[in-house]
Amino acid sequence: MSWLLLLAAGAVEVAWSQSIKPTAGFTRPLPTLTCFFLAAVAVYLLSLAMQGLPVGTAYAVFTGIGAIGAITLGITVHKDPVSVGRVTALALIVAGVALARVTSPE
Repeated sequence: MSWLLLLAAGAVEVAWSQSIKPTAGFTRPLPTLTCFFLAAVAVYLLSLAMQGLPVGTAYAVFTGIGAIGAITLGITVHKDPVSVGRVTALALIVAGVALARVTSPE
């Protein structure tokens, strides 16, 4: 159950990362409220996941999922540049998240 909560927290973090830019520096009220809401939900789900997982593992996987999602959406949706270095970094993050999962004590 902790891993499912962590996966949900990571998914919400990805949504949160995409909600920051539309706030225009937190000057637009509705996008700003959406951004703060998503951040709170992500941290809440992370806190629930940490009840059954080591803090370091949970946080590393949480931020890894967020980074993977943000980079992937940046490339596919926002047409961010693709380079060998970025793809390699993405692959290393994916490998790190997978390694953290398979070596976790739960």
